[in-house]
Amino acid sequence: MLRFLWESISFQTLLIFLIVFLLVADYMKRRKPKNFPPSPLSLPFLGHIYMMNFTDPQITMQKLTEKYGDILSMDMGSVSFVLINGLRMIKEALVNQAENFMDRPEFPINKEIFSKLGLVSSSGHLWKQQRRFTLTTLRNFGLGKRTLEERIQEECRCLMDAFRDEQENPFNPHLNISNAVSNIICSITFGNRFDYHDEEFKKMLRLMDETVSLHGAIMSQLYNSFPSIIKFLPGPHQTIFKNWKLLKKFVKERIDKHKEDWNPSESRDFIDSYLQEIAKDNGNGTFEEENLVACVLDLLFAGTETTSTTIRWALLYMALYPEIQARVQAEIDTVIGQMRQPALEDRNNMPYTNAVIHEVQRKSNIIPFNVPRLTVKDTVLDGFHIPKGTVLVTNLTSVMFDKNEWKTPNTFNPEHFLKDGQFWKREAFVPFSIGKRACLGEVLARAELFLIFTALLQKFTFQAPPDTTLSLQPKLGMTMAPQPYKICAVPR
Repeated sequence: MLRFLWESISFQTLLIFLIVFLLVADYMKRRKPKNFPPSPLSLPFLGHIYMMNFTDPQITMQKLTEKYGDILSMDMGSVSFVLINGLRMIKEALVNQAENFMDRPEFPINKEIFSKLGLVSSSGHLWKQQRRFTLTTLRNFGLGKRTLEERIQEECRCLMDAFRDEQENPFNPHLNISNAVSNIICSITFGNRFDYHDEEFKKMLRLMDETVSLHGAIMSQLYNSFPSIIKFLPGPHQTIFKNWKLLKKFVKERIDKHKEDWNPSESRDFIDSYLQEIAKDNGNGTFEEENLVACVLDLLFAGTETTSTTIRWALLYMALYPEIQARVQAEIDTVIGQMRQPALEDRNNMPYTNAVIHEVQRKSNIIPFNVPRLTVKDTVLDGFHIPKGTVLVTNLTSVMFDKNEWKTPNTFNPEHFLKDGQFWKREAFVPFSIGKRACLGEVLARAELFLIFTALLQKFTFQAPPDTTLSLQPKLGMTMAPQPYKICAVPR
């Protein structure tokens, strides 16, 4: 009977049946609960991919927000998420209902790299343990203390020497800035800095930079939507996986070196401190070597990429706005002069310089959609039902460029952070995110930005090379970075 039925069914009938089955299955999978945030028309299997501008997704999100309001839902292939906009809504989710949106989703491309380990991708008890330990350890090794400030000042001197070596010729500052910033977190993590001519470390910095950039490639983004298909295809996602293996190898080699001369009673750096915790953990799984590798790489990426990218934007803006650069230098000359290095205690006496740094962060907006969250339990947000397990994306761009919060949101304008000649701290300034999962390195990053930026402008004037037009067009990756550029550092 079965054989008869099989032989009597035409190929066309079987194909139609299969298509109908897949459409019904896709509809059932995407079916949203009652009172879920509104959504544009979703296509079978593709979701809203047809609407996306992959080179500048903020354009798409802005149009959708104007139509659907501050909360909406979207499907990107197999991934569904809720997008929220505006300071009121983001504060409600990340501060007032922080416990409900505390976890991290596991995207396919990240699953291939770390799964749910480390500081960025972990959730629940594991995340709390890793974050608490890391904050304590960073403080033990100088975070917020004079010793760390001295490390940053030392790195500023090395960076200025590297800039002087360029002898006013056009050069790309990217690698030297990354090396300088990375050395500060490396001194805490590995116990040492790396010379700017260290080929092995330069190779690692290039791997990190390439990986950050490739995460913005279309195929890498599509991997999260269609992993079962894209993983068999060539493309930048394959390079990402290869690079992560090399970066893990770099960190593991340094952990092994630490083990060789490790003294359990003496802690030289973050790795030593973590090895002590592994020894105390007695195999409970919270502290283990794989997690140590993930935490170190999280610190390296977060401690290098975000700050170095912001400094690259800062130099670009100074070259494009020479009148603002001149005003910063005048304040530096008045408060600090040329005989000593900038110190953190100078910051309170330099409102304009502080305002410029904040405006660079606001305008460059390097992490426009924050790091996604995962809903821990069924909850209600602005009257909408958000089920447990829903991915939440917070659109920081909607806050940093809100025309109701900023006088000229689309213009580089340090006056946004000045009031009656004094620095004005703005609630709508959220580059480090807010709430319990805000950036744990904010204190370090703010210290680095002030000391490095001020030290560079104290000794150099930055200009575009002759017959060159610098561009503010960003390059999409893990962060929104400037396009590669060359600049001239003219000694003052």
